[in-house]
Amino acid sequence: MPLQPRQREGGDQVAAFVIHARPYRETSQLVEVFSAELGRLSLIAKGSRAARSPLKGMLQPFARLSLSWRGRGDLKTLTRAEPLGLPRRLTGDRLFYGLYLNELVYYLLESGSPFPDVFEAYAEALTLLVDTPVPELPLRRFEFLLLEALGYAVDFVTAADDDSPIRTDLLYGFERELGFVARERTPDPANLFLGAHLHAFAEHRFDSPAILQAAKRFSRLALQPYLGQRRLKSRELFLKRKVSSKE
Repeated sequence: MPLQPRQREGGDQVAAFVIHARPYRETSQLVEVFSAELGRLSLIAKGSRAARSPLKGMLQPFARLSLSWRGRGDLKTLTRAEPLGLPRRLTGDRLFYGLYLNELVYYLLESGSPFPDVFEAYAEALTLLVDTPVPELPLRRFEFLLLEALGYAVDFVTAADDDSPIRTDLLYGFERELGFVARERTPDPANLFLGAHLHAFAEHRFDSPAILQAAKRFSRLALQPYLGQRRLKSRELFLKRKVSSKE
């Protein structure tokens, strides 16, 4: 169970990323931020959309800021924000990948609980998304670390039914409540994984397109119980963009 952080207010400065912001009333915004020390927080930025506000245009997704606020309830009032470094510019598919990371943080991490390892992985993923030649790589790494942070430990080297070592040349079916079991076939091919790929997962090694594709299938299967019936906007927008580009 994550430790509950102490409540802060006033002049304390905390480094955080903006996860999501939406308009609130005439000139304000409701802002979700993610920090290493205090986890995910909800803030109201009063007057931030006003023409002369020093916050105007600052509270954008992926922006890393130094923040302070006041209040002790679930919704605190932002009092100050300063940029930390240059903003990350994500374009094309990479923008949707970044929004996907934001949705995972927003939906899966408990508000007010610190996840410092996830925060560092998130920061690294955003940095890599800017210019890495394989943008799927930081996504897969982040998903696997997020699953570990949620307490979802999966044994990638031992078969769940008989404790035998997973062989690189065999196929294994994924059973969510158990783990991986040797299978020659399964009703759902998405549940079937090559043993060599499972060994790569154990090492957090995603160094081939085949391993990346298998890791994507596994992450979707493992994250689904936590997401429930939620529909990820980033995924829908990404698919719409792919369809429109083909027309």
